[in-house]
Amino acid sequence: MNDQALNDCIQACLDCTTACETCVDCCLGDAAMSDCLRHCLDCAEVCQACARVMARKSPMSKKWCALCAEICEACAAECEKHDKEACQRCTEACRRCAEACHKMAA
Repeated sequence: MNDQALNDCIQACLDCTTACETCVDCCLGDAAMSDCLRHCLDCAEVCQACARVMARKSPMSKKWCALCAEICEACAAECEKHDKEACQRCTEACRRCAEACHKMAA
């Protein structure tokens, strides 16, 4: 694992966690946003855990990154359906994180 790529992926995961949590806050209380809310909650959890696993250079990092990329892609697909600014920022952060995690999982 290249240290710069590792640090970039950790940062992408942390940025995605923040974007997802912001989107969760935006979606709370809106029944029409329940799928978006669920995806963002799952994504924030896996991104945070993935960042921690990578930070300690776990031998399981590649598997975590593969899972994280899959969940980020699902979250991006859901968030892009909505016009809310928080959803659009989340979509972008999820795509960046998925890309970084795919690289780390390879």
